[in-house]
Amino acid sequence: MSKMPLSPLVPSAVCRLAAALCAAASACCAVAAMPAAAVPPRAAQSASAPATAGAPLRLRVVGGLAGVSQFIRFEQPFWTTELPRLSGGRIMADVVPFDRAGIPGVEMLRLLQLGVVPFGTVLMSSFASLYPQYTAVDLPGLSGDVASLRRSAAAFRPYLEQSLRQELGVEMLALYIYPAQVTFCKRPLKGLDDLAGRRVRVSSPAQADFIAALGAEPVMTSFSQQRNSLESGETECAVTGGMSGHTLGLDTVTSYLYPLPLNWGMAVFGANRTAWNALPAQDRELLRAGLARLETAIWDSAERETAEGVACNTGRGQCSTGQRGSMVLVPVSEADERRRVEIFRKTVLPRWLARCAVRCDQVWERTLGATGSGSSPAMAP
Repeated sequence: MSKMPLSPLVPSAVCRLAAALCAAASACCAVAAMPAAAVPPRAAQSASAPATAGAPLRLRVVGGLAGVSQFIRFEQPFWTTELPRLSGGRIMADVVPFDRAGIPGVEMLRLLQLGVVPFGTVLMSSFASLYPQYTAVDLPGLSGDVASLRRSAAAFRPYLEQSLRQELGVEMLALYIYPAQVTFCKRPLKGLDDLAGRRVRVSSPAQADFIAALGAEPVMTSFSQQRNSLESGETECAVTGGMSGHTLGLDTVTSYLYPLPLNWGMAVFGANRTAWNALPAQDRELLRAGLARLETAIWDSAERETAEGVACNTGRGQCSTGQRGSMVLVPVSEADERRRVEIFRKTVLPRWLARCAVRCDQVWERTLGATGSGSSPAMAP
């Protein structure tokens, strides 16, 4: 597959990120300002090398979304506490959430490729414009529960790891998920088809395809702006994680929760290959083992939080936040489970294939299509 071209970086945004990541911000900005071909082969090492001989190795890491459980309870403690403990103080890390780093999430993968970000978390939804081939495993409608998502991820992971390494020079070290992406609405609804005619917040083109297939109007809105969008009337429903929506206070501006999972908000944690290869072999081994355990913990937590998100938003069951909402829980019907699969096969998958210019039909057939997930592209109307 051919490499996708790099779009120009926004210099001021890159410098803000560099200031958050690097002690020597000016040096990092100098690297960020270079065109891709001019970046020194080992430039990324400057963001992770010890300042003096014998000093701990200090890694510069960009994490996931700020303010949600994945970052607060898992990513941040791993980098700031667990990693120093595992390494006996040999490796330290500074970590900042990507949405507080001062640049759009869509730039994260390119910054990893350039080495401006040596280690970082990238939301899969941000791949959709330039790298749609990498997003197949999290297409809306594909996986209706965590068990099927695990099977899909296992089938897709070898392709994703190999392609990121060979095409972009990014070493994939973990694959994270957020809790199920569910639907918050202001007005009553009984199921998916009641979304027709409503303006619904979405986070990716594929989510937009799913929502549009219901006769609704998808509205692309950032994670942090969802509540403002609902309060202003720009949208009247929002698709987002149940617990993350609760964290944003969506249960105070909407009244109805429909818990059918559309998808799972997956994210890749990766390293610039130059920065990764510059680490001693024992440190790479330690990081791989630690990140594998972190990934397992995040998946298990996301499954639990999918159920807890329902409890917290509706006030039914145990809620660890202590702030119980009073939303109406709309039961998921068998008819809507069938509708989810139908929309995936007839709309989401064909439109993903149409957007994808890098032989995605072959990618699908070699990975998820081979496992019987969803529908073969050749069979999709």
